[in-house]
This record gives sequence, C-alpha cells and structure tokens, in this order.
Amino acid sequence: MAELKMPEINSVVIAGNLTKDPVFRQTNSGGTPVVNFSIACNRRFRDSNHQWQEDVCYVGVVAWNKLAESCRDNLRKSSAVLVDGELQSRTWKAQDGTSRTVVEIKARRIQFLNKRKKNGEEDVEGFIEDESHENHHGQIDDDGHMYEYKYLTSD
Repeated sequence: MAELKMPEINSVVIAGNLTKDPVFRQTNSGGTPVVNFSIACNRRFRDSNHQWQEDVCYVGVVAWNKLAESCRDNLRKSSAVLVDGELQSRTWKAQDGTSRTVVEIKARRIQFLNKRKKNGEEDVEGFIEDESHENHHGQIDDDGHMYEYKYLTSD
C-alpha cells in the first residue's frame, strides 16, 4: 500500500493594526530592504456565562524588497492592514548567549486598509501596490464613493 503524505500547506491571512511604527533596515550583505512590524488582531467570543469577551493576539510580520519599502513609506503606528503570507520561524543568539526563537508571518501581500487623501480630494482607501505586480481592484460603496485598492506583493 502506498504511503500517505500530508500536504505541505503554510498560509496565513490576518487583519489588524500596527502596534508601533515599522522598523526598516537593509541587510549587511547586498543591502536588501526588510521591514518588521507587529499587528494586534482582536477576537470576540462568548465566555461560559454567555458574556462577550475580547482577546488580543499580537503577531510579528516581516516583509522584503519593494514590499518592505512600501510598508516603510505608508505604514505608521495604528495603521490597519490585511496580511497574506506564510509562517516562518527563526532562531538567533541573544546578547546574554541564550538562543531565542520567534515565529512570524513572512508577508507575500499586504493590503493597506486606512483611508488617505489623494491629490487633496476626498478620502480614498489607501492601498499601494508593488510596481512589479498590477492587481488593481475597485468597488463602489453604499454612498456612491469609489474605493480603489491594490495588493502589495513580495515578488
């Protein structure tokens, strides 16, 4: 009988708000742009007494290349984002000699959810795209406002 193999799936989609300004840097080897930030994602649930409770999950995110540069230019503390990516873990030695490990989301696409001014006109949704990918979308809300958005990708 053939051996069954589990499919290799590693995909995360999460929405939340930045807990502080993103940290942008470039790698020592090659100067590759990279940005790290953390988002807070709220979860509402009913407890055993059927009362609504809220829990907050804090998640680290890392983005590379043009995606990192777009995050640096457009995100600030409390910015709302939708992140599509995969989980990755990394380990390093701390200054005290102990090993530290973190699990974070390596972003493939980031969608900026805050509204921003465009050319001094009315607010529009603030989605910016990595120029290497053209995934434009748009919709009209109940008030007749046009909302345009673009996906940022890491490719």
